Amino acid sequence: MALDQQTSTKTEFGDLPDWDLSALYSGPDAPEVARDFAWLSTECADFADTYEGKLNQLDAPAMLECVRRYEKIDMVAGRLMSFAGLRYYQNTLDPARAKFMSDAQDKVTVATTPLVFFTLEMNRIDDAAFEALLAENAELARFRTLFERMRAMRPHQLSDELEKFLHDQSTVGAAAWNRLFDETMAGLEFEVEGEEEPLGLEATLNLLTDSDRARREAGAHALAEVFSHHIKLFARVHNTLAKEKEIEDRWRKMPSAQHARHLANHVEPEVVEALRNAVVAAYPRLSHRYYALKAKWLGLEKLQVWDRNAPLPLEAPRKIGWDEARATVMEAYEGFSPKLAELAEPFFSQGWIDAAVKPGKAPGAFAHPTVTGAHPFVMLNYLGKPRDVMTLAHELGHGVHQRLAAGQGELLSSTPLTLAETASVFGEMLTFRRMLAKAATPSERKILLAGKVEDMINTVVRQIAFYDFECKLHAARREGELTPEDINALWMSVQAESLGPVFDYMDGYECFWSYIPHFVHSPFYVYAYAFGDGLVNALYAAYEAAPEGFEDKYFALLSAGGAQHHRDLLAPFGLDASDPAFWEQGLSMIAGFIDELEAME
Repeated sequence: MALDQQTSTKTEFGDLPDWDLSALYSGPDAPEVARDFAWLSTECADFADTYEGKLNQLDAPAMLECVRRYEKIDMVAGRLMSFAGLRYYQNTLDPARAKFMSDAQDKVTVATTPLVFFTLEMNRIDDAAFEALLAENAELARFRTLFERMRAMRPHQLSDELEKFLHDQSTVGAAAWNRLFDETMAGLEFEVEGEEEPLGLEATLNLLTDSDRARREAGAHALAEVFSHHIKLFARVHNTLAKEKEIEDRWRKMPSAQHARHLANHVEPEVVEALRNAVVAAYPRLSHRYYALKAKWLGLEKLQVWDRNAPLPLEAPRKIGWDEARATVMEAYEGFSPKLAELAEPFFSQGWIDAAVKPGKAPGAFAHPTVTGAHPFVMLNYLGKPRDVMTLAHELGHGVHQRLAAGQGELLSSTPLTLAETASVFGEMLTFRRMLAKAATPSERKILLAGKVEDMINTVVRQIAFYDFECKLHAARREGELTPEDINALWMSVQAESLGPVFDYMDGYECFWSYIPHFVHSPFYVYAYAFGDGLVNALYAAYEAAPEGFEDKYFALLSAGGAQHHRDLLAPFGLDASDPAFWEQGLSMIAGFIDELEAME
């Protein structure tokens, strides 16, 4: 039997931990894998035989039994797909791992297809009858938030036949255009001046953070040239997807293009509007002011787009070993609460982190919750930079959040997108404060502060500018077909507003909307990043203002998972996300960091 357990990988940063996936399965050919696939297929078919067409006839105990069976199906399918996905991310170049994941996805999709009826029928139960069921059984009532999210789509649900048609048709609709976009992006090659071979998209984008300005400029021009060459195709993709969304929204009677996303995020439109308005109003004192400061540091009167993420011309930050990174984060967590450090410790000691850069390993970083019957896994690509220490703190925060929320059970543990970044960004803030306090020189402190401000601007300002671009794009598409020049103009309007007057814009930058995958895959997703960052900034400000009793309320928030609405979870802190002052509190923290950077001049 092929086992997946490993211990560590030796690197220049120390021995970096590898995943031990045995909490899920001992290996891909373990008998438990075949057993669970077989059970899933049989149980889904039996579930449909038992309940399809009958949900509105169930009493409270029978409905509870139905929900529990559905939850177990969700857990078994989640365990199988988590194992397949995590093995694949460890080495995406291994054909056996790729085949195992693809086969697992096919088997799970086929097995769970009979469950399509469940949401449709649940939403057809009369409100009074549904309330009577919840009133009759306290254990069933525990799932109220889950049902409310599900039933929020009731006014927009179509007939069973139309819903099944849309499900089947999606493979040649949005999914096909998504795939065209992905395959086109993956195949792009960029001829960069000074490079012997053409580069892919990620490597070319990475040049925009190079310390050599000439290399940054060369990368930006190469991006502009290729995006411009393919702009008609990208315009066709966006025109088609926006029109398809408009048609479906019209049939579902959605009041706006954004409404489906708000429903999915379990957040009110007025809350998102308060966030958006607060951030846009703060552009002059955040991004405009910071980038003017950065221009001075770089010795430039005007910044070009390739200077936006340029490193500062200060002493190069030292490389940080793994043991120091671990100690820094754990000390920061311990300083807030011993319980937080205790929850984080097994990630380091029990094979819950895969940290080293390895051939074929997926890029980036994440925390995967897997299923509540196991535990989360954190993936990093650790290269010893201060930013990598912050990433460790961020993903550990997700992991701790997922551990605490697991107590809610499989169907209630998943946190809505608007609250999912709470523990991660809070953990990052704790660690940033710790690193800032330990900075040995003014230069080191300046690098840390500037890095944090740039991260916050990219998360808050840039993502809200993206959101505004999408709003304008979808509104304009409802009036008719958009030319590439039309879309370019919408992009430049939000870029100029958000980045400020210190920037000049090279020819070709107007096409840079074309490579942002969120616009294609997840319309209006982007505001959730700003929501999460702003929420945590406000939360941290509340912690600094009144630390007494904060810890207990914080752990109660994380432990709730998806069982409560954001309004109820924030109320104990005296916070209300629908109040513009809430977002102002968080934005003031960013402004305060910029104040300090200005004072260092």
